[in-house]
Amino acid sequence: MTDPQPAPATGGRFLTAAWRTLVMLNWEVDPGILRPFVPRGTELDAWQGKTFVSAVGFLFLGTRVLGIPVPFHRDFEEVNLRFYVGRQGPEGWRRGVCFVREIVPRWAIATLARAVYNERYVALPMRHRVEISADAGEAEYAWALGGRWNTLRARFAGSPAPLVPGSEEEFITEHYWGYTAQRDGGTVEYRVEHPSWRVWTASEAALDADVAALYGVEFSQALSQPPSSAFVADGSPIVVRRPRRVA
Repeated sequence: MTDPQPAPATGGRFLTAAWRTLVMLNWEVDPGILRPFVPRGTELDAWQGKTFVSAVGFLFLGTRVLGIPVPFHRDFEEVNLRFYVGRQGPEGWRRGVCFVREIVPRWAIATLARAVYNERYVALPMRHRVEISADAGEAEYAWALGGRWNTLRARFAGSPAPLVPGSEEEFITEHYWGYTAQRDGGTVEYRVEHPSWRVWTASEAALDADVAALYGVEFSQALSQPPSSAFVADGSPIVVRRPRRVA
């Protein structure tokens, strides 16, 4: 699998899958909101002085854990709220993501992710709708919470374009590390490998969700506004490596 970054020594493969039709809605936020969530040994990463959170919805397809397909748990939706951090590695700056919350429709997936990575997963009923033609597309991811369906959606047109070096789209999508704070205050790091994606700029995008109940009241004001940017990535096969403790 091609990866735009040099590949330092990492743990063995833990999970393989394909991530497809990634809807990415982004908001610029006060970094003070995010600092309590930053794992030890990492620091907030910014693009042109701007600190972002992103609501991301996508399809998780053909999932295998340790090379083994798990019946009834191979294809499913995920929606997450994430922000961007980094730390200095032997090869240079490692650009990574941290998650405020991740939603999947299967309790077994959420339980495994919490046990192995201590990620903030929750299992909720989910559904999706993805329609892409030669000249237009629409993608919507939905989850049931608080007695109603919450949604993340985007419309787009034309063909996906390669990422422009130094662009906001590149900053949002080109992160190849995950960082998670542990219960004892430490931090684990894991590598995510995939080729560079192509993206559509969204012509229309919206998050309709109970933000306070799912993510916390500190995110309510920012995420109640229209996103500062929105785009859709085509996706690719991915590899998630085993985690290792770094702090």
